[in-house]
Amino acid sequence: MFAEIRRDVRAVLERDPAARSTFEVVLCYPGVHALAFHRIAHAIWRRGWRIPARFLSQVARFLTGIEIHPAAKIGSGLFIDHGMGVVIGETAEVGENVTLLQGVTLGGTSLKREKRHPTLGDNVVVGAGAKIIGAFKIGDGSRIGAGSVVVREVPTNCVVVGVPGRVTYRDGQRVAGGIDLDQTDLPDPVSKAIEQLVERIRSLEGELETLRKTIEEERA
Repeated sequence: MFAEIRRDVRAVLERDPAARSTFEVVLCYPGVHALAFHRIAHAIWRRGWRIPARFLSQVARFLTGIEIHPAAKIGSGLFIDHGMGVVIGETAEVGENVTLLQGVTLGGTSLKREKRHPTLGDNVVVGAGAKIIGAFKIGDGSRIGAGSVVVREVPTNCVVVGVPGRVTYRDGQRVAGGIDLDQTDLPDPVSKAIEQLVERIRSLEGELETLRKTIEEERA
C-alpha cells in the first residue's frame, strides 16, 4: 500500500510541470491525499469492515472534493489533476498510469449489485468533465476528450470525443503507445463530417452547373 502511495506521488512529479518537489506534492495535491485515503479505506474494505471504510472515504470526499468508493480497484501511478468533482464508483477498475482531470465521473447504470462501473486500461487519459457510464472497458492508451460522455466500449489506443462519445483516430491513425496528455488537438468527427458534406455539395453543384450548360447548348 505504501509503495503504491509513493508511486502516486511520483506520477504527479512525472506528469505535472507545476509540481516542483515531493514535499509540495504531499502537502498540496488533493489527488494524492484522496488516493492515500483510498488505499487505506480499500484495505479496510477488503477485511470486511465496510462501514469504517465508507466513513473514511466520506472524510476524504469532504477534505478533497474527490469521491472514491472504497471497493473500487485503483492501479498504481494514478494521477488525479486538481480533482474537484471526480467520482469513482464501487465496481470501477482503474489500470496503471491513468490520468483523470477534474470533474471526471466513472459511473454506473444498473440498480443491481453487479459489475456496473467502467474499467480503465493502462495509460488512459480522461479529460476534464468527461463522463464514462457503464460496465465496459476503455482500452489501453486511449484518450477521452474533455466533456465527452462515453456509454460504450472503447478499443485500445483510440481517441473519443463528443456527446455521446465517438471513437476517432488522431490524423487518421491510431495513437502511439504511452501517456499522451494532449487535450487540445483532438479530432472532431462532427466537424469533419460537416466538412465532407460541404465538399460533396460543392461537387454536386459543379456537376449540376455543367449539366445545365450542356442542356442549354443542345437546345441552342
